[in-house]
Amino acid sequence: MKLGLPSGRNLKISLHILVWVGFFILPIYIFYVDSQYDSSFLFRSYIQTAAYALVFYLNYLWLTPGLFFRKKKLLYFVGTVSMVVIMTVCMEITDRYTIPHPEDMGRFDRPPSWQGPGPRPPDNPPEGPRPSKNWPTYNFIMTNLLISGLSLGLRFSEKLIQNEKEKRETEKEKLRTELAFLKSQINPHFFFNTLNNIYSLVVSNPNEGQKAILQLSKLMRYLLYDTEHNYAKLSQEIDFLKNYLELMKLRLSNKVKLTVTFPEKCFDLSIPPLIFLPFIENAFKHGISYRKPSYIFILISVHPESVYFECKNSQGGQGETLKSDSGIGLENVKKRLALLFHDNHRLTINSTDDDFEVTLTIQRLHEES
Repeated sequence: MKLGLPSGRNLKISLHILVWVGFFILPIYIFYVDSQYDSSFLFRSYIQTAAYALVFYLNYLWLTPGLFFRKKKLLYFVGTVSMVVIMTVCMEITDRYTIPHPEDMGRFDRPPSWQGPGPRPPDNPPEGPRPSKNWPTYNFIMTNLLISGLSLGLRFSEKLIQNEKEKRETEKEKLRTELAFLKSQINPHFFFNTLNNIYSLVVSNPNEGQKAILQLSKLMRYLLYDTEHNYAKLSQEIDFLKNYLELMKLRLSNKVKLTVTFPEKCFDLSIPPLIFLPFIENAFKHGISYRKPSYIFILISVHPESVYFECKNSQGGQGETLKSDSGIGLENVKKRLALLFHDNHRLTINSTDDDFEVTLTIQRLHEES
């Protein structure tokens, strides 16, 4: 059986327990190290620690989420001060009726008989300033206010982290929606034209027609099943692109030059599905012309922890490449890359009157196990 470190909620509970265990052990350590303290010190320390814990968790579990986060800040501060005052009164009553208070707790007494070298010190030596009798009360109040502020800050930081987590989950859900939209955007016209071309092939060249049907079947299987997961093997993604390009070739005229370079060997890096498709789809949509010579150049190269993608095409005169109404749009592609890879990618897009070029480098990828 594997034993792992606690995480999430269990980690939070473990840290809380560890901190308070430390608070309860500390008085015992002080008691045994410094002999000037008696058993009443331990009793008072534990009562105080329990009071601190009560103040902390009342603030952490009730006042902060119930009042502060609901924009009732005045009530929150009134409640916090009232709680500290009540705890202070309870502590004073506990001190008065349960803990004996010697005159000076033995801190400032002179030894009863002089045994050291040199002359005997005077019977009434000058005394240094004694702490105020109310000092323990002031200290208790200030510590409770500090603990209240600490619990507020801790709960507030947890809320910020939770909000950021929820935001990222929302973005991921949006990405899944965009991916589903992208799958549907493998244009119905593409399937319609491909089926027409396959029908012609079946009549004129049955072997090529059967091959095209098989490629279309593989493409559909990948879209329907393999892209359901957040990540796929790079080799699967490249196989999908190969099938897609083979079917797209059925539509190309002799005036279009298509150059494709894929790696012979992949490291089976884990990569989000359909990450390159928007650029290739738009190259075919906007980069080819049936009236004048045009070209599409596609390159993918793989390294142990990175992949490089390049797609370049002529401007076919059918409008600006990667407009918002084509595929999932340039801005959505950028957003998807930013959410998935943060600073571990570099996307460059260059457009001129004659050419459109996209280069994408993704780093720190890992092999699928």
